[in-house]
Amino acid sequence: MLLGVLSWAAPAPAAMDYAKQVLIGADFREADLRGVTFNLTNLRDADFTGADLRGASLFGAKLQDASLRGADLREATLDSAVFNGTDLRDAVLEDAFAFNTRFQSVAIDGADFTNVPLRADALKTLCASASGTNPITGRDTRDTLGC
Repeated sequence: MLLGVLSWAAPAPAAMDYAKQVLIGADFREADLRGVTFNLTNLRDADFTGADLRGASLFGAKLQDASLRGADLREATLDSAVFNGTDLRDAVLEDAFAFNTRFQSVAIDGADFTNVPLRADALKTLCASASGTNPITGRDTRDTLGC
């Protein structure tokens, strides 16, 4: 006679490390990438649409023409990353660290930059094209940037 049911949960996998790799055009759509390391990784044309990147580290990553549309980047490290032609529409970047991040020709409609430290030149660039409201947080992009 079975008196009880034993439950066993698998241990959480260690965060993956993709540091210093070339992942041009990689497909990470809707992926669970919480805490993953992409430091100094070439992610040109990569697709992170809808990915969960909370707490991930993209220090110095090259994200030219990548899609991070609707991605969750809360508390991510984006310092020294290159966002050139990157799609950040509807992304949540709340509490991310992006002080030395370069933004050029990025799409940020509906992005939430709440509590993201940015250099003055990056802020000026982002405010020039900021519009929309984030569908997850309900915050206005211009307000989250302090434009």
